[in-house]
Amino acid sequence: MGDENFGAELRRLRNKAGLSLTELAHRIHYTKGYLSKVENGIAPPNEALAAICDTELRTGGTLTAVVPRRRRKIKARTFTVRPAGLPSTTPFFVGRESEIATIDAILRGTQPGSPAVCAVDGLAGTGKTALAVHVAHAVQDEFPDGVLFLDLHTYTPGATEVGSAEALDRLLRQLGVPGDEIPRSAEDRAVLYRGCLLDRRVLVVIDNARTAAQVLPLLPGDPGCRMLITSRNRLPGLDDAHHVSLGPLSDTEAVELFASVAGPGRMPADAEGRRLVAKVVDQCGRLPLAVRIAAARYQSTLSWTPADLVERLADRQSLFEELDDGTRSVYGAFRLSYEELAPALRELLVFLVLYPGTEVDPYVAGALVDLPMVRARRMLEHLQMAHLVTARPDGRSGSHDLVRLFAEEAGADDVPDERRRAALSRLLDYAVLAMEQADLRIAPGRFRPDTAIEHRPAVREFPDAAAATAWLEVEWSALTALVRVASDNGLHQRAWQLAFLLRDWFFLTKQWQPWVATHEVALASARAVGDRWAEATTLNNLGIAHVDQGDLDAADGYYQQALPLFRELSDEHGQVTTMANLGWTHYYRGRHEAALRELSAAAEFYRRTGAERNAAITSRGIALAETAVGRYADSLAHGTDALNTCLRLGLFIDAAMALNCLAWTHFRAGHHDMAAVTYRQALEMADRANSSYEAARAMTGLGNVAAAADDLVEAQRCWDEAEQRYPNLNTVTVGESRARHAETP
Repeated sequence: MGDENFGAELRRLRNKAGLSLTELAHRIHYTKGYLSKVENGIAPPNEALAAICDTELRTGGTLTAVVPRRRRKIKARTFTVRPAGLPSTTPFFVGRESEIATIDAILRGTQPGSPAVCAVDGLAGTGKTALAVHVAHAVQDEFPDGVLFLDLHTYTPGATEVGSAEALDRLLRQLGVPGDEIPRSAEDRAVLYRGCLLDRRVLVVIDNARTAAQVLPLLPGDPGCRMLITSRNRLPGLDDAHHVSLGPLSDTEAVELFASVAGPGRMPADAEGRRLVAKVVDQCGRLPLAVRIAAARYQSTLSWTPADLVERLADRQSLFEELDDGTRSVYGAFRLSYEELAPALRELLVFLVLYPGTEVDPYVAGALVDLPMVRARRMLEHLQMAHLVTARPDGRSGSHDLVRLFAEEAGADDVPDERRRAALSRLLDYAVLAMEQADLRIAPGRFRPDTAIEHRPAVREFPDAAAATAWLEVEWSALTALVRVASDNGLHQRAWQLAFLLRDWFFLTKQWQPWVATHEVALASARAVGDRWAEATTLNNLGIAHVDQGDLDAADGYYQQALPLFRELSDEHGQVTTMANLGWTHYYRGRHEAALRELSAAAEFYRRTGAERNAAITSRGIALAETAVGRYADSLAHGTDALNTCLRLGLFIDAAMALNCLAWTHFRAGHHDMAAVTYRQALEMADRANSSYEAARAMTGLGNVAAAADDLVEAQRCWDEAEQRYPNLNTVTVGESRARHAETP
């Protein structure tokens, strides 16, 4: 049967299977153009093509049976040697047990239906080649017809990258094909290559691939062959491959690698020395390349101690110089991956380090590059495939510490200062807007000044307080750091605005140290731009932070600074709020009549001006002061009024505080049954508001009720649970805590 008859039979069977020429080409990794030539009798078929088409089309060997006989001589003539081209394995290989087991099983084909191709990808320096060579040596006896190894030199400094055509030429020569018999075209070389591997069991190891298109022509057609590929990029175009991604080593593996390279004579035996070595591998980011270089330099410099190495690696300005032994360079390895990126992706990688968090979401990325979130997410996915950022299950992207440091240095060299500053400005606009949206859910009735942001980047929407809280639990640390970043870069308005918006989160979580720290920065920024209202408001918020942790003297000092500023601005609301805050300090000092005077005046103003949230908070303060002087009926009325307002406005944290206030009043009035009922309601509301502080207060109150009934076992149980929820409630500001300690022997 001639070539044209084979082509006609292939077309018939393809059409019968319902496949287009494009679909078949994609499935068997041949080009559509070549298959078209075969079907039309222009290009000769071969046994490798016939075998793979028989498998894909499920023909039972029909096409193999009709291959023209003259093509079958290729295999016998060309496959004259048993190739064994593996480089030697390193004696310092450690760890990777899980990855080794996975790759080993795929190459041996021990699991039914396992793919014939395994692709190992990962960040530069993660040891992909070492792993591939290690596993290939372990399984080579499974491949009696030999092992082919080819380094494509995609990331080898000074070397020319090996393209598909040249790769096929080299592989054919390894298979014993004389140079004068190797076709000129890449397509014909691929046909001959598959023919050489037909009915053979060969392992093909391709190192340092760049793209799937680069290795598709190198895939063996025979199902008895296996291929192992390494790449810095994930290769999604290899549809049928099993992908294994490498990350940094574990702490234990990294120390073991360091010890292996340094040698037993240089590895410290004492606990302090081992601790310092653990510090060294941590400074290396547990990246195998970095650990090897550090250990080799340590091994060869006998005067160095582990402490010396820690000190050298501690300087971020010279870290990459230390991780360079003249032959290997961590910076150089990263640089090659970086230069492979499109300019927009390089710029995004540089901009990502402007965000002080360890992870970013697509909204942050969108703000940095001034693009819609969907496009920014796609750009992050490209960086993920290049392993310059790492995908997280929640949709965020993280960066290896050394990659972040590299991006900082690369950015300083490659991206103009004005572009980085513009990206930082957009980032801070985003942070303020996102925090504003979250704060609206956490404290819906709070006054917020206009942020005056004209170009508004996209921010995520928070359907409720729980969603806002979940977001802040991840992002608050980075947002806190951005306050300092804004101030240090002269973006003072964003600095105080962001601190202002973070206040309710800090109040909810009782994180006083970052609350005070951000507001001290905000105060300096407000003064730097001469914004008197921002200065007065920040002073007021600093007073609240100090009151909340029981430092009444410091709080009074801030309030006394804020009051004349509000008077100067003729800001009656600010003046009244400051006086109300002073009323709270009067209450905590035991000056109950003074507290009632200030708080009552403030409550009247808030009711008159429609500031319902402020009125409810102030009514709660009045109730506490009335409880202190024994006016329980009035206290319950004010507490109930505060509770009803909070529930109507959806202020759940304030509602929990109001319920605890009512329970406290019942307890002090001797109505212990009602106190227990109300504390349980407060506990439920506190859990709804995600306030461990108010929950601990309610549990402490329940313990006090049990102690008053002489049930000390139950009392201790409640107090223990309170400690678990929030330890060491302040006795200055929390009546339940004072009562508990009075009851405790």
